[in-house]
Amino acid sequence: MASERAALEVSVNEGVAEVVLRGPGKGNALGPDFWAEMPAVADELDRDPAVRVVVVRGSGEHFTYGLDLQAMGGLFAPLFNEAVPAAERLHLYEEVGRLQRAFDRLAYGRKPVIGAASGWCVGGGVHLLAACDMRLASSEARFSLREVRLAITPDLGALQRLPRLVGEGWARRLAFTGENIDAATALRIGLVDELFEGPAALIEGARALARSIADNPPLVVQGIKRVMNRAEPPALAQGLDYVALWNAAFLPSQDLAEGVAAAAQRRPPKFRGR
Repeated sequence: MASERAALEVSVNEGVAEVVLRGPGKGNALGPDFWAEMPAVADELDRDPAVRVVVVRGSGEHFTYGLDLQAMGGLFAPLFNEAVPAAERLHLYEEVGRLQRAFDRLAYGRKPVIGAASGWCVGGGVHLLAACDMRLASSEARFSLREVRLAITPDLGALQRLPRLVGEGWARRLAFTGENIDAATALRIGLVDELFEGPAALIEGARALARSIADNPPLVVQGIKRVMNRAEPPALAQGLDYVALWNAAFLPSQDLAEGVAAAAQRRPPKFRGR
């Protein structure tokens, strides 16, 4: 079975589902189509008894460039100054929650999810990877939790999930600096579990890992995921709601306008704390 959507290509073969990020933005950037399609796809795969494990990967050279700022302009345009009405702030709070649920569906669904990243994995891509049960990468992959450079507090789950993966120090460093790290560093700190020499080997490795899971009794595998998810602290869900509230209150700013403009013009931003 295979189906093609605007932002995702989905196929199922012998219990293994592959969800391929395919744009339409450059570098598989995450635009409105992705946010509309991912929750529905995750729910569909979770309900499908033929699916035992899910692999999420990018098409072409990259996993994803992250949030498609141009395509998501309707969300950001009203926020470029502090004088934002309460209704706009409430809308932003609800929208952040909607975007968060796209990754929550993968994290809290019954089926194990393998994230396979090659090329660039930026911003929303790191949030997506952090929501997966297992994370693989190719040796040339690069990672960046880059929202701070746009004057945005990361709000899609990485701040809540990364500390359990990479430790508090590295999670804070990645979020505070927005720096790029290479695949070897990602492996060393625990952001990814295994590296492969090139994108083709990565896909082969992800499929082999998926096969080894899919061959096990499906209800037991699902039970393992549910039991392990029960050990997740309640503070994670509280943190997701808090960051949505925080950005609803403080994201509208002159610095946000400067960060987005600087990204579009490919220049360093000049933030003034306003």
